[in-house]
Amino acid sequence: MPSLQTPIHSGFGAATTAEEVLAGQDMTGKLAIVTGGHSGLGLETTRALARGGAHVLVAARRPAVARETLGEMPSVEIDELDLGNQDSVRAFAGRFLASGRHADIVINSAGIMACPETRLGPGWEAQFATNHLGHYALVNLLWPALAGGARIVSVSSAGHHNSGIRWDDVQFTRGYDKWLAYGQSKTANALFAVRLDALGRGSGVRAFSLHPGKIFTPLQRHLTKDEMIAAGWLDTNGNPADPTFKTPQQGAATQVWAATSPQLSGLGGVYCEDCDVAPLDEGVEPSFVGVRRHAVDPEQAARLWRLSAALTGIDAFAPTT
Repeated sequence: MPSLQTPIHSGFGAATTAEEVLAGQDMTGKLAIVTGGHSGLGLETTRALARGGAHVLVAARRPAVARETLGEMPSVEIDELDLGNQDSVRAFAGRFLASGRHADIVINSAGIMACPETRLGPGWEAQFATNHLGHYALVNLLWPALAGGARIVSVSSAGHHNSGIRWDDVQFTRGYDKWLAYGQSKTANALFAVRLDALGRGSGVRAFSLHPGKIFTPLQRHLTKDEMIAAGWLDTNGNPADPTFKTPQQGAATQVWAATSPQLSGLGGVYCEDCDVAPLDEGVEPSFVGVRRHAVDPEQAARLWRLSAALTGIDAFAPTT
């Protein structure tokens, strides 16, 4: 089976900014939901979409912090959403559906990385629960407001190269590794887009995943300075040392491109990076460039969807009796 992971030569690249992606596009009348839209890449995404004319609903775990950050930005509203709490996800979706509005874009931008071992809900590993299951539940619950035409963007990471889905121990009950757990959650983000696109395209919904690049944001809050020095991200004085790091404006570009670009019309279920469809990386050792096959495999995507539905009790596409 041929891969959909063929670059389309968009004309953009690693240095493109979110505002450059939107140049010439009028987003007036579009409604976008951005999880974590007040911090890091989510904040830059919110700013770019709002400046482009869209109305942006920022879903924030701490709304007061979001209000302080966003101020009185025109065309931006804020509502509470804790992705690690399924009751909070249900409440947020319920409020949005009650508003009677249609969402044109959902950007699943919020996430956690390399946190200490933490258990949520019925004992779920926190990165899988927050990065994947929270967004899985959110989109499924919002489905009545998406059907008919929407783009869903799942912010994955090159970290997915570190781990596929650990089918024999998804919740890390037999020993926790923060980087493998992060990698699994990012693979889950990509597989979610693959399966959602397959299920939703008949209703006009297309889904994409992406690697935004390496960017200094609050995502690194669980890492020590020594860890970032060892990784080559900082020098011994604590200054940025890796020239491949992007600015937040550049880091937000790929998710904004995936959410809005007419270049992606007719496409879906693909993993993107640097504002283009990413190629497959099929080397013996992962290169952390492009996408590993385990993150775009339709059979694994369907299996993950079934597992997620069983864990959350939510599936917008379950047969009705």
